[in-house]
Amino acid sequence: MQNICVVGTGYVGLTTGVCFADLGNRVTCIEIDIHKLDTLRSGRTPIYEPGLQELLERNLRAGRIVFTDDYVSALVDTSFVFITVGTPMSGNGAADLSQVEASAHSIGLNLTHDAIIIDKSTVPVGTGDMVNKIIAANLRPNISFSIVSNPEFLREGSAISDFFNPDRIVLGADDREAAQRVADLHAPLGAEAIITDLRTAEMIKYASNAFLATRISFINEIAQICEKLGADVKEVARGMGADRRIGPHFLDAGVGYGGSCFPKDVLALYYMAASAGCHPQLLQAVMDINRDARCRFVQKLRDILGTLDGTLIGVLGLSFKPNTDDMREASSVAIINELQAEGARVKAYDPVAMEAASEILPTVTYCATAYDVAKEADALLVVTEWNEFKQLAFDKIKQYMRQPIVLDGRNIYDPMEMQAKGFTYRGVGR
Repeated sequence: MQNICVVGTGYVGLTTGVCFADLGNRVTCIEIDIHKLDTLRSGRTPIYEPGLQELLERNLRAGRIVFTDDYVSALVDTSFVFITVGTPMSGNGAADLSQVEASAHSIGLNLTHDAIIIDKSTVPVGTGDMVNKIIAANLRPNISFSIVSNPEFLREGSAISDFFNPDRIVLGADDREAAQRVADLHAPLGAEAIITDLRTAEMIKYASNAFLATRISFINEIAQICEKLGADVKEVARGMGADRRIGPHFLDAGVGYGGSCFPKDVLALYYMAASAGCHPQLLQAVMDINRDARCRFVQKLRDILGTLDGTLIGVLGLSFKPNTDDMREASSVAIINELQAEGARVKAYDPVAMEAASEILPTVTYCATAYDVAKEADALLVVTEWNEFKQLAFDKIKQYMRQPIVLDGRNIYDPMEMQAKGFTYRGVGR
């Protein structure tokens, strides 16, 4: 059992905290947002993540996890301090490190004993050195610390499973002994620990996310070509994925990637590369293709309807992916904004993300069910592939709609079946 402090309770921080607590450790999470802090102390999660609520309740009852806004009490007797605060995009595309800097400053001021500081936030290459300098500049005499980079690879919607069943544990440090101690902390997970230097570990995170985003943009580029040449991208992806050198993952054509990681990390890596004098043309193409995928989706609707002005469009799915309420960089936002800019009225349904979406898209009409979205709609757009959308009663939906038009942005329906039901159907790359 170890004493662990986690600074920040977003998706990464809260998942990290409750999972380490569930492994039998004593965990103190620091959260300076008072409303969020009250929510957590009451036993409720401020975010939707399958399994997270149950883990939080169990470990609160067991007394293995507590929440505070006080660095002094949180750092008492702590051996490991995880920094998991946000690193959002700044105006020029670089990662905004203000929260990381503030956390490092507070740790330096309040640390009273030797400890290992672990950067788990996604941070630009060189951030570990910066955190080291900030803590050292504020630390009282005769206290030593080490910095370890431990990038996270948690997928929203399956973060709990990803924590307990990781593909690898990446650790970067100049102090090999400190890295090994963090590896030992993760030993119950049974995953290989890859230990390298600080900057290489930081780059592994960006390179991994950029590669996955590249796969998505690649298959969307292929989808566009398939539409022009009469091929089916679903079958193309199946044939590609059967090759062991390629594999099937992240080859689902659609309306592009979103969320808190891929858009931010690809842009941040582009900025880092350009700032270092490199010419990251592949990364630029990845971002361009992702943006264009959303534009082409709306263009399909224009081609069918002639004009969007005065139409009523139904949207199924708002979060950037299923099993989360995260609206950050969600494809639905760009699509709905474009629809409304051209005079369309929009109503929408999402199983969990409508509250979060209403803050970003306040003029959308939010409905209680997918069937309510279909009523009097001129077209129905599937933007997020929630399971409950895969078995809809389309005979009923057709009766509700003003025009039987379905644009499937995630290719979850069979084109021939939809056409047989009397729908004008458009998928992506089919």
